[in-house]
Amino acid sequence: MKKINLTATIAIICIVCSFTAIAQTETKIGGFLAYGTEVKTIGIGANAEFPIAEKLTISPSLIYYLPKDEGGIKINWFEVNANANYYFLNEENIGVYGIAGLNYSSVKVKYDNNFGFGGDFSANDGRFGLNLGAGANFNINGSITPFAELKYVIIDGGQLVIAGGVKFNL
Repeated sequence: MKKINLTATIAIICIVCSFTAIAQTETKIGGFLAYGTEVKTIGIGANAEFPIAEKLTISPSLIYYLPKDEGGIKINWFEVNANANYYFLNEENIGVYGIAGLNYSSVKVKYDNNFGFGGDFSANDGRFGLNLGAGANFNINGSITPFAELKYVIIDGGQLVIAGGVKFNL
């Protein structure tokens, strides 16, 4: 019985400490532009940042890359990310963090044969990968926080993603 009470007490302390940490940082949502080295085009993204501990946040994001048309072949690409950001440095003017997380990338290729030989062709593929990288928030004493990120997606072929945008403090 004493072990159960001790375990319950420790659990309650951990929960209270977690809520205290959450109260000390802000939830943020934002938008950004990105460039992927594999897809070789600009992407438009949305992200959020939810604090879970003093130096740790969960940061989901979505990037939709602008469609490409190369010689009649149309390429559509998007990625969904579930990252954890660990803040190594969180000073008044700058916050520097490491990124680790999961990635899902989807690509759709379509060929419209306008010449009547062989017909049209379409294929799509989705893959899971891992994200590793770093980022920085630039605090400008307001409700808007500019940021920049650099991450590598470990997936077939791999892709380096460079992103920058703004997050709005809620």
